[in-house]
Amino acid sequence: MPSPPEDSLVAAWQFAQSMLVANTRCRGEHVIRKWIVLLAFSAVSWNCLYVFAKAPVESSNQLIGVQERLIAEQRLWELGYWAGSIDGKFDAASRQALVAFQKVEGRARTGKLTWEELKALESANRPLPRQVGYAHVEIDLRRQVLFVVGESGTVFRILPVSTGNGKLYVDHGQVHRAHTPRGTFKVLRKINGWRLSSLGLLYYPSYILNGIAIHGSLSIPTYPASHGCIRIPMFAAKELSALLPVGTEVSIYDS
Repeated sequence: MPSPPEDSLVAAWQFAQSMLVANTRCRGEHVIRKWIVLLAFSAVSWNCLYVFAKAPVESSNQLIGVQERLIAEQRLWELGYWAGSIDGKFDAASRQALVAFQKVEGRARTGKLTWEELKALESANRPLPRQVGYAHVEIDLRRQVLFVVGESGTVFRILPVSTGNGKLYVDHGQVHRAHTPRGTFKVLRKINGWRLSSLGLLYYPSYILNGIAIHGSLSIPTYPASHGCIRIPMFAAKELSALLPVGTEVSIYDS
């Protein structure tokens, strides 16, 4: 069964957010809560449809079986990619990990597990960070990935991200360009759970500069698509927030 086009999922999410923002400008807190519940329910429904539509991928007329999926899940974790459970299901989290792997290795960003991807996983090495000797986070804008680096200098978590797309947008009557800043920053403040901004919902945001944050989002295309924030997959947002206390260094660069 073919999966729903990614653009349709993104469009549905963006429409729901725009309706939420529009309603909160003229209605009370109880309406905000209702919209957040509706938004979350809609997002889960879309995600379920998307997950169930993702059938095992065929390659060279051969299906990828449970054993191969187990190997892929295990190998992704061994390389530092933030995957799902090692259970042979190759769920949405593991597909996001595969996308991150494809980004790092310069492969087509399909998120599809094929025999060719299995071979690439078997021969790959764990990515190296730019800086070593202290715990920090690195965000590679060209490859659209996030590295969590430990004190030993090892990259122990890798996530796909979607950052600023460079387009113009209007917020509070002012025209801005969707830009993710380059440089070295620190986590300045954090919010647990959802935060409603004028541009939409952010999940467990960790702010690094004004309104720019690393946050969970239901829309993580394989290309830059945000207003400037660093979007990460929802499944990792809460745990990543716990790994980034206030004061954590965040280095953003073009590789």
